[in-house]
Amino acid sequence: MDGPPAPAIDTRGLTKRFRGGQFAVRGLDLTVPRGSVFGFLGPNGSGKTTTIRMLLGLIEPTSGGARVLGEPMPRAARQVLPRVGALIEGPALYGFLTGRENLLRYDAADPTADPATRTARVGAALERVGLGAASAKKARVYSLGMKQRLGLARALLRPRELLVLDEPTNGLDPQGMREIRTLVREVAAEGTTVFLSSHLLDEIEQVCTHAAVMSRGELVVQGEVAELSAGARGRLAVTTPDVADAVRVLKEHGLTDVGADADRVTGELPQPAADVAELNAALVAAGVRVRAFGTERASLEDAFVALTGEGFDVAG
Repeated sequence: MDGPPAPAIDTRGLTKRFRGGQFAVRGLDLTVPRGSVFGFLGPNGSGKTTTIRMLLGLIEPTSGGARVLGEPMPRAARQVLPRVGALIEGPALYGFLTGRENLLRYDAADPTADPATRTARVGAALERVGLGAASAKKARVYSLGMKQRLGLARALLRPRELLVLDEPTNGLDPQGMREIRTLVREVAAEGTTVFLSSHLLDEIEQVCTHAAVMSRGELVVQGEVAELSAGARGRLAVTTPDVADAVRVLKEHGLTDVGADADRVTGELPQPAADVAELNAALVAAGVRVRAFGTERASLEDAFVALTGEGFDVAG
């Protein structure tokens, strides 16, 4: 009886050490379930792109190994890569060719692509990423965002089992970012596993089912996005005209990182979490006039800070 399918990506001890002894990636054990939208999260310089390049056989690991779609990489690259679509560090384009011509040439260079359906597939891919109207323009006049879209179109020329996207919304305006998130969801709904690297927490939280957090070349945590967020402590928010008294009472009851503005006090709940009803009662007993009171769900940003002690470049 066949067991469950192998993970889309599985690494064990994956390590890349550059000359001079500096580790770009160290001892990475990563498991990307089939059918997931997996966010690979970390600040710029945390080892995300180096990991992706090892997964796709573009560079050799110093030690450890990776299996992609159940096959060892880079040894099985010829069998694996036709089943993978990828956008890494922005697409390399021919500036003197139009967007459509770039895709036609790229597809023609793929020995596994069907020439009979090439024109139709290129047209469909361009429309899918919103470049249909700009497909006749030379690539050299494309904005960074348009180049990213063209790279995505290239990755989507044919159905893939795995789509690997390295910072796919780089250079896009908010509307473009929303469109790419929608596209990722659509591709995943068709059964493709999506591996999406980003330094934008909001992006991962909105689109991904699973995530891994990298910091300084090492894996900090991985799991389902909802579980990662749940692992961080939530915050209590109190609206009151008696700010100073509220701060004092909340600190006395174990809240940390207590901050206040004109009429609002927030603080990180202790772990294990205090009974919020008791906190409310303590405020009232101390004469604090409570106009609003409630807890705020911990975000992935809260989880990252709790796990690494680092701030995060949320806005890019």
